[in-house]
Amino acid sequence: MTWFTGIAIYFTIWWVVLFAVLPLGTISHAEAGINKGDGGDPAAPVDPKIKKKFITTTWVSAIVFVALWLLLRFNVIPLPSLPSGLG
Repeated sequence: MTWFTGIAIYFTIWWVVLFAVLPLGTISHAEAGINKGDGGDPAAPVDPKIKKKFITTTWVSAIVFVALWLLLRFNVIPLPSLPSGLG
């Protein structure tokens, strides 16, 4: 795995983990009993805690990436080789 491929894979893992982490621990305005008035979405979170979720996403993604790297490095999951050129 080249460094560019590693960064691309980590970035992809990070986004997938982010979407898994976003709903954790959030309370919507409707669940909290807060009236948003006209134009407010009652399903919007009261306090989304984005910074905490980005930090959580980063370390969980790092753990998943290292596990995947180890599986690929020691050929536990062998990948087929891709053709190197078009012709």
